[in-house]
Amino acid sequence: MAQHINIEGILLYGFHGCLDEESKIGQEYRIDIFIETDFTAAAEQDNLALTIDYCAVYDIVKAEMAIRSKLIEQVAWRIKKQLKSKFVAIHEARVKVTKFNPPINGNLNQVSVET
Repeated sequence: MAQHINIEGILLYGFHGCLDEESKIGQEYRIDIFIETDFTAAAEQDNLALTIDYCAVYDIVKAEMAIRSKLIEQVAWRIKKQLKSKFVAIHEARVKVTKFNPPINGNLNQVSVET
């Protein structure tokens, strides 16, 4: 049975971007994780070991956000790869990385990628 665990609104500081200034100044990013799994056994037994540990997901996101990338596309891809590697119970995962106030010549609040 497909069930979902969504971990939304992880706010972390990062230094991603193609411009040199972005690597020095950095900014806050939002990461949203959407996981498809089956947590029936965990729910029935009230057992954390039988589901996806939110703290472990957060730790993976935090570790990958600490690695500088030019593209947030790469950051999202790395996070997804690590999640699927760590948790065999993940049937499917989506990772959304949002960059606020990207440095462009125009009025734009944010950009995001999702993989």
